[in-house]
Amino acid sequence: MARRPAKTTDGPELGEPYELESVDKTEAPMEGDNGVWCRYTITQGANTITGYKKGSRTAVTKAAKVIVADLNERRTGRRGRVHLTSSKSG
Repeated sequence: MARRPAKTTDGPELGEPYELESVDKTEAPMEGDNGVWCRYTITQGANTITGYKKGSRTAVTKAAKVIVADLNERRTGRRGRVHLTSSKSG
C-alpha cells in the first residue's frame, strides 16, 4: 500500500518537509583544490539531495540549513509575495 503524504494544518497536503540529514568532511571534488570540503545530504521522504561545499563543517551546515529553509518555503508557495500598487501623484 502506498504511503499518503503527511497532512499539514496550514494548507494542502504537501508531503514530508525537506530535512538536513548530514554534513560530513570529504575529499575535494576536484584534484588540486585545496581546503576543507564537506558533503551535505538533504532528504524529503525517499528523495535525497547530495551537495558539496567548500568550508568548515559549521559553515557548510549553516549554508545547507538555508537551502532546506528555502526548499520548504517553496513547497508552501508563500515565499515573499508582495502586492504592489501604484499611487497617483498629483
